[in-house]
Amino acid sequence: MARTLFVEIVAPDRRVFRGEALSVRAPGVEGSFEVLYNHAPMVAAITVGPIFVTTPSGERITFATSGGFVEVLGNTVTILAETAEPASEIDVERARAAEQRALERLQKAQTPEERAEAEAALERARNRLRVAMGQVGQRIHP
Repeated sequence: MARTLFVEIVAPDRRVFRGEALSVRAPGVEGSFEVLYNHAPMVAAITVGPIFVTTPSGERITFATSGGFVEVLGNTVTILAETAEPASEIDVERARAAEQRALERLQKAQTPEERAEAEAALERARNRLRVAMGQVGQRIHP
């Protein structure tokens, strides 16, 4: 009998992934975590970062997310994401442009709120770039 999970990743605009997996790694707000077969039931918040799904064939599919929630129940993992984008679909030039806009907004920020919004936008853009370029866990710029 296969020791797999059923995984569904859903964003507001579409179902991003649905299928079997050996594992799922997500960016928890208190650190990344991995879900394997027979994991205890849980609900966890996730933040900006990569989601990794390892399929039964051993392929690792990477998604960029900006946060949301993960539910694990009975070898079913459901991720309700604010955004979730497969690495293969990320437009690198668009992500670079978003990074540049966020940097400009950060330089012009006048209030703590404006600064926080610009920093969050910059983090999302850089996450998309890292995921798209296969450099998850590495910094894009020094």
